[in-house]
Amino acid sequence: MGLELVSAWSRGHAPRFTGRGARGVYEFLLPSHITALAVSMLTYGNDLLWPVLFGVVIGVGGKHVLQAPINGRMRHFMNPSNLGITVSLLCFGSWFSIAPPYQFTENANNFFRMGIPLIIATAGTVINGVLTKRVALIVGWLGGFVIQAVIRHFVWDVAVYSAVGTMSGVAFVLFTNYMISDPGTTPGRPRNQFMFGAGVATVYGVLMVFNVVYTLFFATSIVCALRGIGWWVAHLMRRRRESAAATASLPGTDTGQAKAVTA
Repeated sequence: MGLELVSAWSRGHAPRFTGRGARGVYEFLLPSHITALAVSMLTYGNDLLWPVLFGVVIGVGGKHVLQAPINGRMRHFMNPSNLGITVSLLCFGSWFSIAPPYQFTENANNFFRMGIPLIIATAGTVINGVLTKRVALIVGWLGGFVIQAVIRHFVWDVAVYSAVGTMSGVAFVLFTNYMISDPGTTPGRPRNQFMFGAGVATVYGVLMVFNVVYTLFFATSIVCALRGIGWWVAHLMRRRRESAAATASLPGTDTGQAKAVTA
């Protein structure tokens, strides 16, 4: 809320959590709670809590700092949860890591061990198909993941079952349905969604070739950053064209004089 107050003051508008009472505050804080849950659930800091809090602060703060002019208004382009995890891994990678994937089903019997990922996948598919409309993104991501695994198998002799087996874990299902498909930091058009998902899979494959760990999170951060840079480049080029057109129409310029003579 403090960051929102500073952001609203700098832009001259009212904070987003004001004007709607308790419901407005609740809806404003909900994304921050989601980021906190995701970072705390997917990371492991031994017996220390502050690295997890650090990741949450980075993720929430990045929404106010890392923004780009997307479709006519300033919006954040980095996935908050993924950004917080990525920065924490880069800063404390020697003793801070991703939570072991088996923790989600370690003490479950065989029935629930298979049921947990199915329930998560089903719920995520319904959410992304009905609410967020990110099915094309997930298709591009899953299809690209399989393709990069097959390519690494034939080119670099990687065991294809091990490369594809990652998709069967609960952590991968959570990442696919609830992180990479974040509606606030992914494209809206199905074609662009597909390209975004396939792009993350491509970067994942490249990072795996170079033996980079924590590849899922780094690949997503790289693609989100490239998307934000692309929006800034498009914005600056559009402003440059508009400035050139405005300058050319002035009476004191050659183009302006030619228009005056023609008139």
